[in-house]
Amino acid sequence: MRFFLALLLPVSTFSFALGLTQPLMRFERLYFLEDRPSLVEMILSLWREDETLLAAIVALFSVGFPAAKIILTHVAVITGGKSRSLVLLSMVSKWSMLDVMLVALVLFAAKTSGLAAAAILPGLWFYAAATLSTAVAASLCARTYTHSS
Repeated sequence: MRFFLALLLPVSTFSFALGLTQPLMRFERLYFLEDRPSLVEMILSLWREDETLLAAIVALFSVGFPAAKIILTHVAVITGGKSRSLVLLSMVSKWSMLDVMLVALVLFAAKTSGLAAAAILPGLWFYAAATLSTAVAASLCARTYTHSS
């Protein structure tokens, strides 16, 4: 189990960084206008357009909670589950799939509005990989360190 944790943690961290900074999707409007925003760019764009509440919600659930989950999983592995990180990890894990649902809703809204054609780009795949690998790592971590104590 610890071997898989040692493999999954760098994968989740690296994938999360790429998922935040690489373009998530391509929006085509009027056949010649194209946008390829990353998640960070989407949040900054919402902030600049005075949609501060929405920007804060998206940032919290798509960046904050997933980053906290990755960090807490790292801390739990480093400390051997002897810190409060397992308790905090359990609390943060309850929100872990909400971030993927949020991105999927944005993509769905763009496709069904008829205003833009949308296509998935590598950033979304990296983000999904980070979410899944973090979920598996957190589960392995909880199982490994709660049974061994």
